[in-house]
Amino acid sequence: MEIDPPTVGVEEEFLLVDPGTAVPAPMNVEVAHTATDVGLELGLELSRCQIETRTRVHTDSAKLLRELRDLRRTSAACAEKNGTRMLAAALPPTVPVPLSVTDTPRYRRIADGFGVLAQEQGLCGCHVHVGVPDRAVAVEVSNFLRARLPLFLALTANSAIYRGADTGFASWRNIQWRRWPSAGPPPHFTSVDHYDTLVQTMLSSGVILDPAMVYWDIRPSHTYPTVEIRISDVPATADETILLATLIRAAVMTARTASADGPAAPPVAPELLHAAYWRAAHTGVSGNLLDPTDGRIAPARTLFVEFVDDIGPALDRLGDHRLVIDSLATIFARGNGAVRQRCSFGRRQRAEDVVSALAEATVENCQ
Repeated sequence: MEIDPPTVGVEEEFLLVDPGTAVPAPMNVEVAHTATDVGLELGLELSRCQIETRTRVHTDSAKLLRELRDLRRTSAACAEKNGTRMLAAALPPTVPVPLSVTDTPRYRRIADGFGVLAQEQGLCGCHVHVGVPDRAVAVEVSNFLRARLPLFLALTANSAIYRGADTGFASWRNIQWRRWPSAGPPPHFTSVDHYDTLVQTMLSSGVILDPAMVYWDIRPSHTYPTVEIRISDVPATADETILLATLIRAAVMTARTASADGPAAPPVAPELLHAAYWRAAHTGVSGNLLDPTDGRIAPARTLFVEFVDDIGPALDRLGDHRLVIDSLATIFARGNGAVRQRCSFGRRQRAEDVVSALAEATVENCQ
């Protein structure tokens, strides 16, 4: 069965920091207000030092990339007008505790219910929405893509430096994020009813306060007719974000074809999937990763080549095969956000140097 190219949209979360001290700046309300003056609506996240951009719905990767660049450029300019710098960084390179929580009724409830988890949030991710016909398809796609989630994490890892130190992980955000009770890889679902039953159990037990707190790394969106993949750190550059979105879009197409033409996705052992997550968060693209489908250890480059081969027909239909090949070559030659962070941290061991490098990367090719 041949699947028509689905729609795609992207949400990116960014940090606001003081340009002098590099500490998080609780200025999201002010920056969002400035953005409205230029016709841009920014989302307010849990922490006052975070803002979120949201693209329109797209069917063409080149147009999506142009909007991602426009959003980064315009948002960074609005931040600058308010005396802050906007960073595509998944964690503050230096951070005071606690961070102030955005003053909305929902965020106050989360802060009251989850204590230090909310106060230490400040975690910035990237969420890719791909259109699907219904929630049943979203659940099937979730089952098929669970084993691929560590690859998306490794690709976008961008939180190596935290509190002025090298964490030893490419994505320390992922380690922090999985403290939330509904975060991490989703279960293998047997049906939509299975999904809904688990969510209702979390709601009735108080583990989550509302459906928006279903933080699984892939889920049927509670807002849009999409499947939402939320595993990723916010990528350092817009070019890396379009690579991520394109890989995910092609993977969703491939999963839907496999689901229509053959048996259901085989379950992946949770123990192997969690181990693959840890390995991806630790290593990023700079070493060996674990394939959770068979327990094989292989260089990240090898697993990405195999992945691109698997989704190749979908990439061809999208007209994006060359984009993916060239972009991955750039990543493996230059490194992702975590590599940039460590290079800028260097001998001086100064978080301010990391902030400067990330600020440049955030608007790279966006002018």
